[in-house]
Amino acid sequence: MRAILISICALWSFATYAQSDKTTFHTYLYNKEYKVYLRINFYDQDVIIPDQDLLGPLPGYLGKERNSFCWPIVSAKVKGNKAHLQMVNDYGSEDLEATLTRENDSIYVLKQGKGSTLKVPNDGKWQKLPSTLPFVRPKRQ
Repeated sequence: MRAILISICALWSFATYAQSDKTTFHTYLYNKEYKVYLRINFYDQDVIIPDQDLLGPLPGYLGKERNSFCWPIVSAKVKGNKAHLQMVNDYGSEDLEATLTRENDSIYVLKQGKGSTLKVPNDGKWQKLPSTLPFVRPKRQ
């Protein structure tokens, strides 16, 4: 009987922890090579894109350093350490499906699926991003 009670308490504790962890997909992520970043909150879905508040609160966006162009994330569904995303460019002319997977505390991987290819402006030209793109979660200061 005691073993059953301990097992139930352990399961309840684990379930409570899993439900209360709302930091995995509420963060800022950066890719240094392509100078792109993700600003996300897939739980409250309350991210406002700077100078594009007309779009209202969203799950997040992919942005480019020193540029206002972005790919808004219009839908995000979290399952464990993976989130399934729907993204559209800020012109509304291209869209895609993607997954964002947390590999460990600081590494996340964005993998493009069906749809358009992620492109961002770079020195006056469009730069295609690789279909699998790693991001780093900066350490908290």
